[in-house]
Amino acid sequence: MSLIRTTPPRPVEVTAVFPELAGWARPAMRLHPRPGSPSARDSSVGGPLLWPAAESWPHCEDAHLHVDSGFRRSPTEVRLRRILASRWRPDAPAPTLTPEEESLRERSAARLAERLEAGPPGPAACAVPMLPVAQLFLRDVPLLRPPVQADLLQILWCPYEHEPNYKPSTALFWRSAAEVGDVLATPPEPYEADYPGYVPEPCVLAPEAITDYPNLLDLSPELQLVLGDWSRWQAAGADVDSSYAEDPHEFYMTHLGQAPGWKVGGWPPWGRTDPNPRYCGVCEAQMIPLLTIASWEWGGGEGHSWTPEEDRAAVRADSRYAGQDPSQPTKVEVGSTDNMQIYVCPTSPGHPHTDLIQ
Repeated sequence: MSLIRTTPPRPVEVTAVFPELAGWARPAMRLHPRPGSPSARDSSVGGPLLWPAAESWPHCEDAHLHVDSGFRRSPTEVRLRRILASRWRPDAPAPTLTPEEESLRERSAARLAERLEAGPPGPAACAVPMLPVAQLFLRDVPLLRPPVQADLLQILWCPYEHEPNYKPSTALFWRSAAEVGDVLATPPEPYEADYPGYVPEPCVLAPEAITDYPNLLDLSPELQLVLGDWSRWQAAGADVDSSYAEDPHEFYMTHLGQAPGWKVGGWPPWGRTDPNPRYCGVCEAQMIPLLTIASWEWGGGEGHSWTPEEDRAAVRADSRYAGQDPSQPTKVEVGSTDNMQIYVCPTSPGHPHTDLIQ
């Protein structure tokens, strides 16, 4: 993969200051999705999947009759609006679509209009085609733990919120890429999405191996006390601004623990709730984080310390306009700009996965 992104060194080597944290380190891979044109044979976010033509495309079978967000835009319309926004410039004429893009918009609008004119579908027509969220090849993300003979992970979701947790429902598939012959060229798409943030922008990836440390809430009370002891930071000669003296935890959480953004493995983010372990519905083993689906790649303010070296010029130039923000390349927003965590069973990849918004 030609795209490269590099996380800057942390401002402090945390285990040099607190050797007690060495045993809490976990391997992770930041995926660094960036807008592009991935093919079905590339690892991607929101890109085309290497899906066998002879295999049925996954549909969400939950009842969607009650769903009426008022949004009423198809995934195609969402993407075309983003294209227009990306072409906007100050003091320039309003951007336009190409003839091919305009034709796509017209076909999409006609399809949605037919659906709305037909009225609410009956129960048999409730199934909604799912949208690709991520495709990860083992060659690019060796941290994956696939079943035997599998080397490809595919994750999709239904672009509607589902009760009781008001989030997209997810589907996970492992397969062998070598066994895929003819590829499904034109997968079905849902008529509409509940929100634009449930339509991922096609992105290529730049996977980067890192060492991840836990959210403060995952640490024992004893370790939390240790991290809050400003004298320990001073005694170790850590180069930490004295403004953190009253709350060293803030420095840890901003710069050292829980790498942000889309990542495989590592530690989960918390915020909506305290740590909420997930357990396998088959064997009752405690499940482990597989993938973090993030609304943002890095935070504002000092959270920019996680901005990759290669993106820093764009951040300094404040290249945000018409909704284009370098820290939100996928355009995904889950929850209230939160994260969705995909969990899997450590004893068997074939056991059902689960997910959680944090």
